[in-house]
Formats: sequence, structure tokens, C-alpha cells
Amino acid sequence: MKTPRKILHMDLDAFFCAVEELADPSLKGKAYAVGGSPSGRGVVTSCSYPARRLGVRSGMPMIRAIRLCPNLIVVSTRRGRYSEKSREVMKILDDVTPLVERVSIDEAFLDVSDLPDPPAAIARAIQRRIREETRLPSSFGGGTNPLIAKIANNVGKKSTKGWDFPNAVYCVPPGQEKAFLAPMKTTALWGIGEKTAAALRNMGIVTIGQLAATPERTLVKRFGKYGLELHLHANGIDNRRVNPEADDPKSVSQENTFDSDITDPSTLLRQLRWQSDKVGFRLRRAGLAGNTVKIKIRWANFVTIVRQTKVDPPINQDSAIFDAAAGLFLSVWEKGRDPIRLIGVGVSGFETEADQLTFLAPPRRIAKEGELLKAVDEIRIRYGNASLRRASDMRADRILSPDDADA
Repeated sequence: MKTPRKILHMDLDAFFCAVEELADPSLKGKAYAVGGSPSGRGVVTSCSYPARRLGVRSGMPMIRAIRLCPNLIVVSTRRGRYSEKSREVMKILDDVTPLVERVSIDEAFLDVSDLPDPPAAIARAIQRRIREETRLPSSFGGGTNPLIAKIANNVGKKSTKGWDFPNAVYCVPPGQEKAFLAPMKTTALWGIGEKTAAALRNMGIVTIGQLAATPERTLVKRFGKYGLELHLHANGIDNRRVNPEADDPKSVSQENTFDSDITDPSTLLRQLRWQSDKVGFRLRRAGLAGNTVKIKIRWANFVTIVRQTKVDPPINQDSAIFDAAAGLFLSVWEKGRDPIRLIGVGVSGFETEADQLTFLAPPRRIAKEGELLKAVDEIRIRYGNASLRRASDMRADRILSPDDADA
């Protein structure tokens, strides 16, 4: 008989808040949220447990969060610090097993099947090390596959009142997967949103147990190939492997929502210039270059478009990214159209710098910029991203939201 896998799901509890409390211990025990300014369109990136008990949630507009909690303390995000602490935690996970799949900055799956101890004991040992070495709280879920481990973590952190609590460890024993899932609402499963849940309700299916009891052919007839996945997951079956390579970036992008809608094309181009600099810096640090540049635009009426173009050879230099992005922007810009709410730049189609063909010398302008950017990157790595800025960016600070979404 095949030995069951031992899969853990690690989640850093209220991660951004935990990092902020390390920098400012006076925040502990208070209702506060990390995110954008309430005077604009800032959203809640993370919030403390006291704030959650008052109804504040991640992804909520900050202005709504303050209506729910008038005394809410708002803390601006500091991305570099979060990345640094995340790397510290991921290094600890890598010490435990090479089979670590990073899902996000504060979340990962681990395959610890080769370790002799029970999953709960392994989880507690890792949790203790994270707490001692980084001073961050973490929660773990365990099971025979990633689906069960993830849901177990969600269950372990919930109190009877639905509040989240840190430092939980909850593992589902082998053979109990189906019984564990059965009483839960179907929305607890991956990929089941309100639309799919409504379709299932129309079939008389509300719980995962009811979904598991539904014949596979019935689900396939209604949902196509996705019906097979629903059937397997409802029965606690998830054959997906923990993939250490899954966290390799498919694209690097930067997008920003404005505090007020923008109609001035020069302002939008300055924003594209700044975003291109950020994307270029991150590509060079990763040793990557991409052959596809895209822009994303969302108008005030929430209509959103994405446009992309191919470049040859692959690029990672700021001016080349901006040239392509600006060309895409100008191709869709129409004077008098609705103002723009959000704009972003991205690069994909990666090759490593070592893989790129070098039969032809780069244009002189690009070669000279490469020398300059090497020096600029070294300064930013040593002294921080804000240590060097373009003069044109200074004029834009009054209108640009401090919130940015890194993808």
C-alpha cells in the first residue's frame, strides 16, 4: 500500500501587520490597517486582529474600513521590509525540505513526506523556529495533499465566532479527508466562487458532502472538464505535486491606482516612465529579460484593457521598456475619453541574461544606458529604491497614489 504524503501549508499570520509591529511595538493590541491613504482610493492590504473583530478585512477600501472603525490607525505599506522578512522565513522552510512551493510573499506549501515525525510535530517545530528567528507568528495546516493542507490551515485559525487567531496548527489524518470536508460549504473548495456556488445550489448542492455524493457524470455534463475536478476535490483527492519551481515569475509588472482620475497624457506617460524603471530594476536583479511588453489601463467607468507588443531582442532596460509601453499607450489614447483610474506596465516572455544571443552588439544608446543602470542599481540595492529618482517624478508625487500592486 502506498504511504500517504505529508503536505504542510504555511501561512504567516497577518503578515504585513506583524512586520509593522516589529518596527513599532506600540501597535500591538490596537485596531489598525496597513494599506493606502483613506483620502484617495487606498485599500486595506492587511489588518490587525482587533480590527478584524470590528469587520475590517483585507481588500476593503480604506475609507469603508474607517467607517466601520472610526479610530482605525492607518499605516502605510513598506514593501522592501516585507520582502526581507519573507526571505528570512522562506530560508527556514528551505532548510527543512527542498520541496517548498512559494505561493505568495507570506504563504507556502511543503512536502515533508520524507521526514519521520508526524505532520503536526514537524509543523510545530518549524513554527517555533520561525517565531524564534524572525519573531513572526505563523499557522500551519497539514494533510495528504495541498488542498486538504490549505483548508485545514483555514479551519485551524477560525474561532467559533469566525475570528482568525495566529499560531494555529491543524492537521487532517490520512483517510479522513472526505469526512473533514463534508460539512463545509462548497465555497471552501478552490475555484468555487459565487457563480459556481449558485449553479450548484440550483442543483440542490450546498455542502461539499453533497457535492461528493453527486455522480461524476452529472458534474461533467453540467460543468465540462471542471466537473471532474469538482468531483475529485469534493472527495478530498488532489494529486498535484508540491512544485519548487512554481514560484518562478511568469511576468514582472507594476500598476498603480490614482487618488483621482487622470486625463492629462503627459502625467500618464510620467507614470509609465516610473513604472518602467521599477520593472527594469526588478528584471535586472533577477537576471531576466523579456520579449513581451504590456500595459494595463482601467478607465473611470471600470472598463479595463490590456495591450501588448513583442520586442526583439528581449529587454530589461528602463528606456526600452518605456518606449514599448509608451507606444502602446499612445495607440489607445483618445483625447476627450473617460479619465484613467489605473495604469500599469509589465514584461513577460523571459530569458535569462546568459541565454540571450549576443551575435549583434546592442545599439549604442542601450549599451550606454546599461553602464549607467548598473551603477544606479548598485546604489538602490545599497541605499534603497528611494535613494535615486528622476527629476520628472518629483512633479508627479502630488497626484500619484502611494499604493502599488506588484505582480
